[in-house]
Amino acid sequence: MTAQQYEVQIEQNKTRIDKLLAELNPEQSRSQVQTWINQGLVTVNDRIVKANYKCQTGDLVMWSIPETKPLAVTPEDIPLDIVYEDRDVVVVNKPKGMVVHPAAGHTTGTLVNALLYHCQDLSGINGVERPGIVHRIDKDTSGLLVVAKNDQAHASLVEQLQAKDVERKYEAVVHGVIAHEHGVIDAPIARDPKDRQKMGIVEQGKPAVTHFKVLRRYDRFTHVECQLETGRTHQIRVHMRYIGFPLVGDPKYGPRKTLDIGGQALHARVLGFTHPKTKEWLRFEVEAPAVFQNLLKQIEKMC
Repeated sequence: MTAQQYEVQIEQNKTRIDKLLAELNPEQSRSQVQTWINQGLVTVNDRIVKANYKCQTGDLVMWSIPETKPLAVTPEDIPLDIVYEDRDVVVVNKPKGMVVHPAAGHTTGTLVNALLYHCQDLSGINGVERPGIVHRIDKDTSGLLVVAKNDQAHASLVEQLQAKDVERKYEAVVHGVIAHEHGVIDAPIARDPKDRQKMGIVEQGKPAVTHFKVLRRYDRFTHVECQLETGRTHQIRVHMRYIGFPLVGDPKYGPRKTLDIGGQALHARVLGFTHPKTKEWLRFEVEAPAVFQNLLKQIEKMC
């Protein structure tokens, strides 16, 4: 990742940051520049800004350009838990430990590698590295996600996600005992300016809303259901930590002393959406995997 910086000149005063960066990086499109900004890769005077920020003379703009190396994604005969499939979509119950799409450090063994072997007709909107991928769940999060098999289905599902019309409910186990039965966390999320490997609650970040309710309380833990209104990176993990109840097993946002279950205790249990072609409401639900169930039994024995 290449870092660059630039001081805003007098004639550039009140220029939008995305326009300025597009001019400074003529080989990049303005939409690509906006992607950098949305990912928190651009700061002005050490603060993350939005794409419509108007620069002031003397502002120090810093940005990092991700290195893009095309990956050759190879179909792999990896077993998949297919919950539903037709000509337009496929709903998969992703196992814990599987990365959704190839990236640096994970070029094989991903869900995309498995999908390319299972069905060759995936949408191409996200390019060769993420064919069909409409939304993601983290490597160590298990559960449901929908994949588009053509561009029309992909566009419809993305539109539903943006309109908050997709039902997504998760189960999680968190440290601490939540006193109230339910609540709403409304706090913007962006890349943490102090640690670029993490997301955090940032005033200039993207709006993020998580609804939660208590399923069961234990002596030192709480089993909760979280429903996403938005879908920011690491949203549930960041939000639950923000209110003082980090996820059990979370190596990135959890406490140093946590139960080792090979990653965060988070499962995407429910997924509902309108079928892109038939317009029928589809709703799927899968139980949490054995590692999650065993965690609950372990915690119960500790009480």
